[in-house]
Amino acid sequence: MEIVLGPILRLRAVEPEPARWRVSVLVVVTGAEAPTLTWTSSARETSAAAPVRLAEHGVRTVWSIELAVTRGAAPVEVTYRIGGAGSWRFTVPATHERPRMTYNTCNGFSSLKAAKSVRDPFALWVEVAAVHAQTPYHLMMMGGDQVYADPLWETIDELIDWSHSGSFIADVVGMSGALAEKVDRFYFELYCKRWAQPQVAAMLASIPTVMMWDDHDIFDGWGSYPDSRHRSPVYQGIFKAAQRWFCVFQLHRGPATPTDEFIAPAPSLSYAHRIDDLAIVALDLRSERSSSQIMSPASWDAALRWIDGQEGLRHLLLMTSIPVVYTDLGAIEDALGFLPGRQELEDDLRDHWASRPHQGERLRLVHRLLDFARARGTRVTILSGDVHVGAMGVIESTRGDVPQTISQLISSAIVHPSAQAIFIYALDRLFDAGGPIDRGIEVRMLPFPGTRRRLLAARNWLSLEPDLAWDTSRKRMWANWHVEGEAEPFTKVIHSQ
Repeated sequence: MEIVLGPILRLRAVEPEPARWRVSVLVVVTGAEAPTLTWTSSARETSAAAPVRLAEHGVRTVWSIELAVTRGAAPVEVTYRIGGAGSWRFTVPATHERPRMTYNTCNGFSSLKAAKSVRDPFALWVEVAAVHAQTPYHLMMMGGDQVYADPLWETIDELIDWSHSGSFIADVVGMSGALAEKVDRFYFELYCKRWAQPQVAAMLASIPTVMMWDDHDIFDGWGSYPDSRHRSPVYQGIFKAAQRWFCVFQLHRGPATPTDEFIAPAPSLSYAHRIDDLAIVALDLRSERSSSQIMSPASWDAALRWIDGQEGLRHLLLMTSIPVVYTDLGAIEDALGFLPGRQELEDDLRDHWASRPHQGERLRLVHRLLDFARARGTRVTILSGDVHVGAMGVIESTRGDVPQTISQLISSAIVHPSAQAIFIYALDRLFDAGGPIDRGIEVRMLPFPGTRRRLLAARNWLSLEPDLAWDTSRKRMWANWHVEGEAEPFTKVIHSQ
């Protein structure tokens, strides 16, 4: 048995009583023999479930093994092995600790041109590893574009021919079994190749992940093409393959995996974790996206009902792959004809929240989040990526007796290069950075401390670190943008309610 990919850690659940941290360990191996997992742990109790076969592809098999680690008064170190190969370690926070977390997006390249423009593609992954080695992170949130599937249009001959056919033919022609097999193999190989990069693999094996996909995990712009194209047999066949391997590799799910962590009805893959007085909600903004909606009314109702049902919550982290608060992209669409570097953000402009078909959906989300925060005394923070810059914004409401603020943190990208500096300069300085979206509610972008810049035109990743050192009663969170080329991170404090 040879390990082809992995191990890859994923947070499966956090149980309050008994206080346990459940983590699944995914590996891809040659052959059908189940891998063995051994470990040493400083916990009072650590146990492993039987290996579960998630999928097979040719002679390779994807397995998942769940570890349940009992939390205690001190952090727990778990060192584990898969068979006789290697040794890896992860850390579980103590029962009184909030987790130290990272957040990143855009782990790849949308084109060969983008890849050639970067001298050291994995430099920021090396930086994550260095910080993690000093003070371990407990969770790694990955908010979209964990792989870039765009090359399928350049490497599968049948898709090249199909894409050159007329619109009517492309919308109605069926997907052959041979093409479906090629597409399925493409996505399987994509994960095995991209996540086997040593710098990426080291962190996937050392920090339990919380992942949600975005368009490039399917292909560029998924959900923002004409409805007739989205309904076409070829597009639906591609989506089916992308969804299958997203569930396997990013969610560690097979056909028989329980669905208890999902918070919305199929086909939505939105899910949530409750970690003591913190909650993480990962919204699936791609499975139901169309030119007229981002998520279906049923999925919104279910996800927001889950949020409304959380008692004793101090902080809600909402993962939305596309930023809810961002520079007004409507005006930029009109200017694309003359701005250099425009191609690198055109896919983002097609499906941003502020486009006219999605404005009502965004406004309803904002109202529901403000209502929840006011009723429960909970801090809400939105985490996003996608736009290839680092940025921060706010939603501010004066509708109630007490003013409210929801922060929007954007970190993008950890591998993909930023757009050209002149384009980012124009985006930052020439276009509206917000304004009223309803009576008494405004959105705006904030400059980073000590600068006039609202957009960081460089690769970056975000750390979210709880304020435990000086004043545990306040439970502030420190957001730190680690930016390529900058000696020190940019920092924003997120105060508790």
